[in-house]
Amino acid sequence: MTDRDAIIEAVTREVIAALGTDEECTGDDCAVHSSEKVRAIVANGASRVTFSGAAAEVPADLHKYIDHTLLKPEATQADVDRICDEAVEYRFASVMINPSWVKHAAHRLKGTGVPVGTVVGFPLGAHTPEVKAMEARQALRDGAAEVDMVINIGALKSGQYDLVRKDIARVSDAAREKGAVTKVILETALLTDEEKVIASRLAKEAKADFVKTSTGFSTAGATVFDVALMREAVGPRMGVKASGGIRTQADMEDMIAAGATRIGASAGVSIMKGETSDGKY
Repeated sequence: MTDRDAIIEAVTREVIAALGTDEECTGDDCAVHSSEKVRAIVANGASRVTFSGAAAEVPADLHKYIDHTLLKPEATQADVDRICDEAVEYRFASVMINPSWVKHAAHRLKGTGVPVGTVVGFPLGAHTPEVKAMEARQALRDGAAEVDMVINIGALKSGQYDLVRKDIARVSDAAREKGAVTKVILETALLTDEEKVIASRLAKEAKADFVKTSTGFSTAGATVFDVALMREAVGPRMGVKASGGIRTQADMEDMIAAGATRIGASAGVSIMKGETSDGKY
């Protein structure tokens, strides 16, 4: 067994043992669904693998965690203007929009302190590394400060780890040249627990800044279990972004308690108002 195999086995075994799986528990008493239990588990994380447990303290300033997201293909300029203005009003961490709107949003947000984020290889991740790098560089030239890229999911599931690492590195290298942030979307709903750990480790090796759960366009979004698993895999310093299906403050608090340092949500305004949104992303 290689060192990487040992790490994967240890991380997966410890987190599964601590949190259980969706199949094993579905009620409020399950750690997957209970923020209090998750906080207790995460707080004790230093004794299991690498996690320091810092995320167990859920912050009051939730707005700083939210990437205010609009990735619908039918989004109009008026829609983009609206989320930009909302991001300024609520002081969100960023706006997250499709690449064709980056230049417009960057102009609208100039001087506000709210950065523009966009997506690369979205939503399937099946582009070549060269195309993803070119897409990232164009977005950065247009004014993006954060890039969320989708991994090559098929390559990961085929065991082509060098290709996956190269795929991520080409984008993270391009972003680093401009001082931008790279987030790596794993699409956890399509992966086994072992694959989630491997992908997280590859993203860390490729010098990405964050690992991220989901595109919001697949079969499921973020879960507390996956966030905790990814946090354990990358350690305490790398960012973890939860996205997909986060609609309430309680959802956010659970994700942060499990180790998330950024939240992708189209429901940012509703969340800040204490409402529940039916938005998917």
